[in-house]
Amino acid sequence: MYVLAAAGYLDGRPATTHWADAERFQRMFPRIEVDADVLFIDDGDVLTSAGVAAGIDLCLHIVRRDHGTAVANDVARRTVVPPHRDGGQAQYIHRPVPDPQLATTTVARAWALGRLHEPIQLRDMAEQEAMSVRTFTRRFREEVGVSPGQWLTQQRVERARHLLESTDLSVDQISRDAGFGTPQSMRQHLQAALGVTPTAYRRTFRAGGPSGDEAVPRQERESGLRL
Repeated sequence: MYVLAAAGYLDGRPATTHWADAERFQRMFPRIEVDADVLFIDDGDVLTSAGVAAGIDLCLHIVRRDHGTAVANDVARRTVVPPHRDGGQAQYIHRPVPDPQLATTTVARAWALGRLHEPIQLRDMAEQEAMSVRTFTRRFREEVGVSPGQWLTQQRVERARHLLESTDLSVDQISRDAGFGTPQSMRQHLQAALGVTPTAYRRTFRAGGPSGDEAVPRQERESGLRL
């Protein structure tokens, strides 16, 4: 990071580094757009990460970008690390460790993963753990770090990515299988999470293959991937 900065390769570009060193780094290299709130930044030909663990996330991101989610997930399993943490995720989140004697939300999460194509209500997940909605929501945040609704959306985005990469299903069918209901809803969520439309994402990972989404406007089909 410091070598790239000293050589001028990062001037005028976004970059990240460890949050504890970000202020000093910004003072030393004021022409760099330092963002200390993210795990890694992919700026095309230059990629930077926030630290050792974030560097692993960045490596998996590169594998995923070049070879697809299935290969990246396999690498993550072999190296025993989480398969995906978005680069825009905050570096430091204070997350208290739950009491191991307390009931977990593991059963509810497994139950939901098997039903992503169905409407899932918060109370349905809470019932799987025999908890009230309020207790379940608090316990879920303690364990996972996000709300049940945010977690469901993340899982559905991952399901949509997998289907876009590995099948010829239409965007309409994938939106139903992933639990988004409509292509419009799925496009909105992928755009928010990845900065790209379903068709552009599929084309990036399956260049030359059938898109299965002829109904997407031309300007969307011509948009690029921005991860």
